[in-house]
Amino acid sequence: MGDDRQPGWVVSTPVAALAGGLAGLSLAPLGWPPVLWLALVPLWAQTQRQWARHRVAGIGASLRAAALWGGCGVLVSHRWLLWLHPLDWLGVPLPLSLPICLLLWLACGLAAGLLVALWCGLARWLGPSRWSTALLLAGLWGLAEVLLARSPLFWLGLGAAPLPGDRALAGLAAIGGSGMVAAAQLMLGWWLWRALGAPPARRQRWWLGLIAVGVALHLLGWSQLRVSRAERGEPVEVLVLQPAVPTREKFAPSQQQRLLQRLAAARREAARLGVDSLLLPEGSLLRGRALPGPEPVEVIAGGFRLEREELRSSVLRFEPGQLNPSGWIDKHRLVPLGEWVPLAGLWRWSGLSAVGGVEPGDPSRLLQRSAGAIGVAICYEISDGQALAAASRGGAGWLLAAANLDPYPALLQHQFTALSQLRAIETGRWLVSAANTGPSLVINSQGVVMQRLPANRAATARFRLEVLSRLTMYARWGELPLGLLLLLAASAAALSSGRISRQPGGETGAEQELRP
Repeated sequence: MGDDRQPGWVVSTPVAALAGGLAGLSLAPLGWPPVLWLALVPLWAQTQRQWARHRVAGIGASLRAAALWGGCGVLVSHRWLLWLHPLDWLGVPLPLSLPICLLLWLACGLAAGLLVALWCGLARWLGPSRWSTALLLAGLWGLAEVLLARSPLFWLGLGAAPLPGDRALAGLAAIGGSGMVAAAQLMLGWWLWRALGAPPARRQRWWLGLIAVGVALHLLGWSQLRVSRAERGEPVEVLVLQPAVPTREKFAPSQQQRLLQRLAAARREAARLGVDSLLLPEGSLLRGRALPGPEPVEVIAGGFRLEREELRSSVLRFEPGQLNPSGWIDKHRLVPLGEWVPLAGLWRWSGLSAVGGVEPGDPSRLLQRSAGAIGVAICYEISDGQALAAASRGGAGWLLAAANLDPYPALLQHQFTALSQLRAIETGRWLVSAANTGPSLVINSQGVVMQRLPANRAATARFRLEVLSRLTMYARWGELPLGLLLLLAASAAALSSGRISRQPGGETGAEQELRP
């Protein structure tokens, strides 16, 4: 009558916590989805309402286990936050530095745990056994990641899980964005959960179904990335400067002088090579500082500017031969407690930033240029795929990511690279990253890293890319494909529930839940 062969250990709280940690490890730099699918099995197990053999101690235990899964996943994947310590260079007393960093890190884990617990509660109410309700739950998770990415409180989720290891599965982002990729991970994890718990008579069917769905999703994703489909565009050459100036020493006079010398040398090199543009990372130019050197080459540089006495973190555009910017785009998505502090006027605190609190700019990520518009993401904004898709739809021919990831470890650089690959696939655009200590690289429209500079070394590199105009399904339609998938799943779930309820002597709620 029911499926009572699910191992009891799968639903235990310690296993849920360990699985969450494994999910965090499955993200970049590993980026190997099968590890994530395995880690999702204990999470799906928590959504089961009743077991015939192994009873769960109520909904509270399941929600606590789900919260631990989410919290441990974020604590592991966001462990780079601990590299904020020490904060004494920002005026924070050294004895308080580590506790503050730990509190920030734990707060991220707590927020993730609450969100996953809410999802688990919804899953228990809907019942996860039918494919339609599982698809609905997976799609809602994916949509939640997309919405969170538009807020200040999100960096990395399951939508980035396939990169860098499984680019074919990441190709689904060209159809439905990172939300669809996240939904695919949840569905494959669900199928694995059902296959592991199926009775012997039906186990083979579930395993064959898992293989068939996995292959189909990979083929669909790869169809968006195949070389024969790739658009060829007008070639552009840029020179990227990676100054590798330690952030904690950036404002020392000696470091400022060294940075200006590197900027002047890079501008001369760009003019000598005849490249189209010189690209400088986030925060290269301090407020009110003119660009050194009059060489006739366009410069696109991270810096700061004042807008009605409000400080903005910006990407500034300098016409060839000019020392003052003629255009800019301001950072819209600010880092919480770093660049943006809630009620900062009441607190009289500008956050954990050496430049003080900054104000957000306009949501648009489209930077107009005489040589053609580009889409711009400033550091933390790389996690918002919707904004760059809108910029591509508005005419951006390629994407620029300007960042400063110092003093964080290599882990964050790997995650930034994976998100950059995802944004390139979503939009069908080449992407150039100019970062202070790395990653400085160029990625083609299929998500392949073509060139990169070694991390944490001062260097320049001449990158070649292409200006493209064709729109992917995601760049054209945004979340509409994911929305249609949710509508299909909700309709199928409603029809399935209606059929069961109309059957004479139909199944009880528990039997419906346990039905394979």
